[in-house]
Amino acid sequence: MNKKINTVLFVLGATVINIVVMAILFLICMFLIARFVDPESPMLPLWLGMMFLVSIGGSFFLYTLGMRKLTAKYDLEKYLDPIFTKKHKDRKRGL
Repeated sequence: MNKKINTVLFVLGATVINIVVMAILFLICMFLIARFVDPESPMLPLWLGMMFLVSIGGSFFLYTLGMRKLTAKYDLEKYLDPIFTKKHKDRKRGL
């Protein structure tokens, strides 16, 4: 496999893992809210909003930590192609 295919597979796998982590955090927050918050509480919409923020922010935080550990353990630049490349200034425009 070449670097481009490795990059595409890595991005797809990381996306799936990030969505799974987000769903797990969402379910944990939902369980905690159902267990400890009164259903008649006027603060329930605030708690539900916080549940979404915690699940999104927490999955991003865990994803960032995981990527740092993977990058430190394995040299990912050796196996993956850069997603965003710098444009060359001397490249002529073609029509």
